[in-house]
Amino acid sequence: MMRKLYRKLVLMKNPLMGMRKNGNSHSGRMFSDRKWIVPFFASLLVSITLFLAATFGLFSSSYSGDQLPFDIISFAKSDGSSGYFVESDLKKSFDPNGELKTEPPRLAYLISGTKGDSHRMMRTLQAVYHPRNQYILHLDLEAPPRERLELTLSVKSDPIFFEVDNVRVMAQSNLVTYKGPTMIACTLQAIAILLKESLEWDWFINLSASDYPLVTQDDMLYVFSNISKNLNFIEHTQIAGWKLNQRAKPLIVDPGLYLSKKSDIAWTTQRRSLPTSFKLFTGSAWVMLTRTFLEYCIWGWDNLPRTLLMYYTNFISSPEGYFHTVICNTEEFRHNAISHDLHYIAWDTPPKQHPISLSMKDFDKMVKSKAPFARKFAKDDPVLDKIDKELLGRTGRFAPGAWCIGSSYGGADPCSVRGNDTVFRPGPGAERLQELLQTLLSEEFRKKQCS
Repeated sequence: MMRKLYRKLVLMKNPLMGMRKNGNSHSGRMFSDRKWIVPFFASLLVSITLFLAATFGLFSSSYSGDQLPFDIISFAKSDGSSGYFVESDLKKSFDPNGELKTEPPRLAYLISGTKGDSHRMMRTLQAVYHPRNQYILHLDLEAPPRERLELTLSVKSDPIFFEVDNVRVMAQSNLVTYKGPTMIACTLQAIAILLKESLEWDWFINLSASDYPLVTQDDMLYVFSNISKNLNFIEHTQIAGWKLNQRAKPLIVDPGLYLSKKSDIAWTTQRRSLPTSFKLFTGSAWVMLTRTFLEYCIWGWDNLPRTLLMYYTNFISSPEGYFHTVICNTEEFRHNAISHDLHYIAWDTPPKQHPISLSMKDFDKMVKSKAPFARKFAKDDPVLDKIDKELLGRTGRFAPGAWCIGSSYGGADPCSVRGNDTVFRPGPGAERLQELLQTLLSEEFRKKQCS
């Protein structure tokens, strides 16, 4: 009896003894196993260290107000940069006064052609090429598939085009009738592709295979670096006189909208009255338009661009009226429409409906016009070689610029090695173009816009 009572008192004093006696008890093993102690204290030590580091960092941050905000500076090597150095990015981003600098402009070109134009298109492309720009080529459906394939292979095999990846050939070929709406439809498609493929261009320029530049792209980019990016260059005038009867009132049908073979537009006997909700404008089909305006034409958030596109579907020579009417009936853009197409064109005798082919006898007139482009040229006309030599300084594939940093020793192409495309080397062409723009931007000249 006394022995049982003693055993109960011992168990009450030290209950763990009973647990140790039970060999299958997990609780006993848990309390007797000391392996958890080491990880526990290690975790505790790490937690204390992190807490102290955060505490001291919080107090010391108030003394770091004079440090440079490196968190907003990109350390990635941008296209055309001189190296992986912060200094080069700082120089691009800030001027000596600490203000943001304006990025040099980028241009987007559409070069279009038809059957037999592929070589001319490549020559024009190489004459206006610059790594900063975007280019899209369209060879219409009249050209045979073999010629279209040849143009595509010429672009893909060029090492500079492959490296920079800024030249595209439109996969879809469209029937284009110059006097009908199919040309506007093709232009809008090219613009939509450019907007989708690249976010980095400021102006759109349309050229044909019979166009050619009279200045280098360094000249163009240098001069347009110093003007507002809101200006649209589109020669225009309000329709009046004989054009009211011969352009505005007739109704035409473009067979290119529903046939697979090109044919001339069809005239209807019905005539229509002049619109009253908008004014009609006409002008040159060759334009230099801002990205902002063209986004408005594509998206058409107030529906005017779509309404006018439907109206011009049955309008004679719609490429010479669609963009002009849109811009001059939109308050946001009409004040930035400069009435000049930046081309030198020699017209036939009145009523000046057809441009004549330019030749050697027109060279001095082209230069004196101070225009950056001219049209139209016959295929491989000798005056093109004269322009290459005397105006563009072109000896290799491209008209040279500051971006061409390769050696020309032994007749090598200096543009085979690409340098910084934000540096420009303007020449005499820049001076001519600058003088032209001073005239176009004068108060007296701008009074004529959309009137």
